[in-house]
Amino acid sequence: MQVSPALFERVSKWLKQEKKSYFNGQWVSGEGEAITLYNPATEEKICEYAALSQKQLECAIDSAEDEFKKQTWGKLPARERARLLRQMGEVVRENTEELALIETLQNGKTFLESLNDDLPDSADVFDYYAGWTDKFYGELGPVGYGSLNYIVREPLGVCGLIVPWNFPLLMTMWKLAPAITANNTVLIKPSSYTPLSFIRFMELMVERVKLPAGLINMVLGQGRAVGDALTTSKKVNKISFTGSTVVGKKIMENSGKNHLRSLSLELGGKSPCIFFEDTPNLDEAINRSFHVMFSQKGEKCTEPTRFLIHESIYKEVSEKLVAKAKAYRLGDPLKPETQQGAQCHRAHFESIVGYLEEAERIGLNKLCGGMPEKKGEIAKGLYVLPTIYGDVDPNCRLAQEEIFGPLLCLFPFKTDEQAIEIANNSEYGLAAGFYTANLARAHTVARELQAGQIFINKYGQYDFSAPFGGVKQSGLGREMGIHSMEAFTQVKSILTSF
Repeated sequence: MQVSPALFERVSKWLKQEKKSYFNGQWVSGEGEAITLYNPATEEKICEYAALSQKQLECAIDSAEDEFKKQTWGKLPARERARLLRQMGEVVRENTEELALIETLQNGKTFLESLNDDLPDSADVFDYYAGWTDKFYGELGPVGYGSLNYIVREPLGVCGLIVPWNFPLLMTMWKLAPAITANNTVLIKPSSYTPLSFIRFMELMVERVKLPAGLINMVLGQGRAVGDALTTSKKVNKISFTGSTVVGKKIMENSGKNHLRSLSLELGGKSPCIFFEDTPNLDEAINRSFHVMFSQKGEKCTEPTRFLIHESIYKEVSEKLVAKAKAYRLGDPLKPETQQGAQCHRAHFESIVGYLEEAERIGLNKLCGGMPEKKGEIAKGLYVLPTIYGDVDPNCRLAQEEIFGPLLCLFPFKTDEQAIEIANNSEYGLAAGFYTANLARAHTVARELQAGQIFINKYGQYDFSAPFGGVKQSGLGREMGIHSMEAFTQVKSILTSF
């Protein structure tokens, strides 16, 4: 699908307008530092916005706290809250192309990825959680005769939702929908690199959906300033963060200094994908795994950046992967034929380049990729070719550290035990996948792999009802399904005698 000139012109005009934060039901001009945003495909300036000052951040937190105390939203009938949640999803659907274009301009992913991958789930997640408003039941405790113990789930209060730049709108909705379904109030901090799609959603949503002032508050600014305000405030009872492990640890540190609070941390990953010798439909498995690795420019926490391939099929699999990588089309993210856009921002791009230089320095066996020739549509912009290294040492930096880009490492193995050992040789444990036709092996390997999500014979199966999150240095807690409802509530046990 091509971006229409009329849509591009409309969004271009919108980008020139002032971008404001939103709290207590009002649009607020920031009084803090000015932040400039660039299109990663061209590195040209697309807009500028002002961060909130410290005083304004405190006012936004107060706004969320005041609404939570009033419980204007929580006192609405469950079916009315469900109706409003579905309306929020409809706002996304009715403006899908506009939001997708904004997403691409700020992030660098292709327009088709924004349109077909990110936006549908950004809308549908509201429908899913609308169904939970009247279905999140309490419990009865088996206490002795003459007593009754009933157990209820109550909202936590003010929740700080800190969102990454790789899926700016989708990750926001993943957190927002269950948080308010559970009757909390929220302070949403978009990434300072990619706030535009959520700003536009809020503008559209405020026009159409009548929500209590203070229920949803959007606070703009740099990560450190806004993040510190949210994670040190005694009025914020929950932090849900998606991002790097380094920042996640800082959030834990801040959250424990002055105020104990609930934390959900979805952090880094270095996920393995194992191809056993009996991989069913080998070409299909290669196609699927290549897609989930290299789509979205490799900027995905669960992407399988380590392919472990049985030695009997190593040559065939590696050659087919390289052929696909060499045929991959980099270019203008707005063109429908483009398969890979630009990395999100310069600091991240330079980090990826650093890993390419490290690979060159230590003599890794590069099968394809690296830096593209700067000409044509990619003469400017933050582009990296799909890059594959073969026969990689499992202990080198590129095999151990999260690169968050289109860099794939291949490892041959002989035995199941060796594959499991290599797969678990990581401080991360977000996701893992493998392909096999052996049912007994499937269950054994799934049990042995150290990851929060295991994909068997189709890497990257996601569903709103399936828990999402990791183990080890990949984070705390789970998102999606009933697990998000549990993460945004607390248990109260009530006992009475009669």
